[in-house]
Amino acid sequence: MKIAVTGATGLIGEAVVKHLRSQRNEVVPLVRTALCEEPHIYWNPSHRELEAGKLEGMDAVIHLAGESIAGLRWTREKKKRILKSRVQGTRFLCQALAAMARPPKVLLSASAIGYYGDRPVTEEVDENSPKGKGFLAEVAEAWEMATEDARASGIRVVNMRFGMVLSNQGGAFPKMLYPFKWGLGGKLGSGRQPISWVLLDEIPHVVSHLLEKEECAGPVNVVSPAAITNHDFARAVADALGKPAKFHVPSPLVRLALGQMGKELLLGGCRVLPRVLLQTGYTFRFPELAPALTHLLGR
Repeated sequence: MKIAVTGATGLIGEAVVKHLRSQRNEVVPLVRTALCEEPHIYWNPSHRELEAGKLEGMDAVIHLAGESIAGLRWTREKKKRILKSRVQGTRFLCQALAAMARPPKVLLSASAIGYYGDRPVTEEVDENSPKGKGFLAEVAEAWEMATEDARASGIRVVNMRFGMVLSNQGGAFPKMLYPFKWGLGGKLGSGRQPISWVLLDEIPHVVSHLLEKEECAGPVNVVSPAAITNHDFARAVADALGKPAKFHVPSPLVRLALGQMGKELLLGGCRVLPRVLLQTGYTFRFPELAPALTHLLGR
């Protein structure tokens, strides 16, 4: 296949591009600098610039670009950048795809399980569950709605709702390990909040599955089938490192230090099921946390 990828240099993008090329696909990144040496497609959604002609004839487009939600706090400006980078870039790309004479057959566009908001630990959600409350839920909804032009033009659109991505190459996980390595790891808040996670090494295989399965369209939860509470997650990480997990950061301290970001990302969560992936025959390579951590930590 000929596949164009935005966000190709990000954590997920690099893994996806490497995997797709290993399968002998022709992968062309969309980049924001025309000085890139490898074959590429220039785009700058902030200025509505795109070499649209180079997208003609692509079999698929994978859209992963967007401002990171990580940081010390979500300031008003940070929240504006998060929302704008997702909605503006996605809408601009989808409008360009919809206007093409030979558009791609499929668009895989990133989204997030933040769509479901904070849910009780006993409640399970899947792709048919309603939107939750909070900033992340509003962002995910707007992000997915921005793909409507592509969907309306007949392109098969998949909104990949990613859970917490576990990787030792970047993202949040390496930072999470620091206190555990010093014996200071433990639960955050009550520890009852669910964590729906996926190993980075799983994602490229999920992407290949979604490219091939024409019945996959609309929202798809990209998470392991075995969500876990924050308390049990902390114990699993500590066990994998051979360290204790007795430390506890109270909820008020998390909210004081990190504000809304701490409340939604660290103290909130939901138990998400990857129902579409399971129903379409996807077999998880890392369905359980303990083997995934062993793989990550090389133990």
